[in-house]
Amino acid sequence: MPSPDICACITSAGDVAAAHAARDLVALYEVRIDLIGREWPRVVAGLPRPWIACNRMAAEGGACDQSEGERFEVLRRAVGLGAAIVDVELAAPGAATLVADVKGMAHVLVSHHDFSRTCGEEDLALLVDRERRMGADICKVVTTAARAADNVVVLNLARRFADQSLVTFAMGPLGITSRVLGPLAGSAFTYASLAAGHEAAPGQLTVTELHEIYEALGACASAHLR
Repeated sequence: MPSPDICACITSAGDVAAAHAARDLVALYEVRIDLIGREWPRVVAGLPRPWIACNRMAAEGGACDQSEGERFEVLRRAVGLGAAIVDVELAAPGAATLVADVKGMAHVLVSHHDFSRTCGEEDLALLVDRERRMGADICKVVTTAARAADNVVVLNLARRFADQSLVTFAMGPLGITSRVLGPLAGSAFTYASLAAGHEAAPGQLTVTELHEIYEALGACASAHLR
């Protein structure tokens, strides 16, 4: 059984100690700049694993209230401070320009979030293709589970693109199965919170919970990004 990679989400300056404590259970971190606020440069200093710079736009569930130009400038600064990966939304105005600017200095994760439903597999596959054409090194397609069967849709999508660095799962309580099993189906990694109450999205388990599940399944979180 493969060893699933866990990405721990840092959502506040108070998560720094927990992030370091979890270093042996995670492969990388997502630094939610939009949630952390002005202290984010201090948060990323000395992180013991690679990190994703994410300054999420409000239209896709984030808290960033900056102009698009300012938001992107923060992401460019993050590259200068050592971000291994930059998350840019597929729907963001000017996304292609940012991708071109940071390509080669950091990996680019192009993301799409649907907070209302899970479309059919073919529609989701088209989103992956659009992200790839934009220049994504890693594609991310996230939906919301309205029924248990939606887990099967995203798990099939993960298997379909297992060799193309896709992260996919369904948010919400009904989508927890896809968060757990996604990496076993081919998703590049899965996201987890550092503690209960610090979730970056609905349905997110903690790093400890995920690790315990994988241990019970005979797999343990690896310390490297596939």
